[in-house]
This record gives sequence, structure tokens and C-alpha cells, in this order.
Amino acid sequence: MIFSIPVLLAYLSTFTTLEPGDIIATGTPGGVGYKRTPPLYMHPGDRIEVELEGIGTLCNRIKAG
Repeated sequence: MIFSIPVLLAYLSTFTTLEPGDIIATGTPGGVGYKRTPPLYMHPGDRIEVELEGIGTLCNRIKAG
């Protein structure tokens, strides 16, 4: 990760109140797929899932822009 968890929490705390149970989802910096051999990009129809054990799964599909 580019920023540590304490840095992310400090930054988020400057504009929002964090409460117990809040979830902070981080991602991959832009351009990472470009650096792979061969390059790897997300396409319309691809699915992203985030699962929290005991809570459930959030699933989103990529749409064409």
C-alpha cells in the first residue's frame, strides 16, 4: 500500500467521523494493470467482490463508461 493504515485513518478523520464498525476499503493504484506482462485491465462485465466473514459479500460489476 502507498499509505499506511494510521495515515489513512488520520486523513479520513479530517473530513468524516469514524465510528466503530466503519469499513475502509482500499484499492490498487491506477496503472498497476498496465505494468503487468501482458497488461491486465478490467472490462465491462468483470466483477469485483469484497467479502467480510460473518457479514456478507458486496459484489459490483464493471459497466462501460
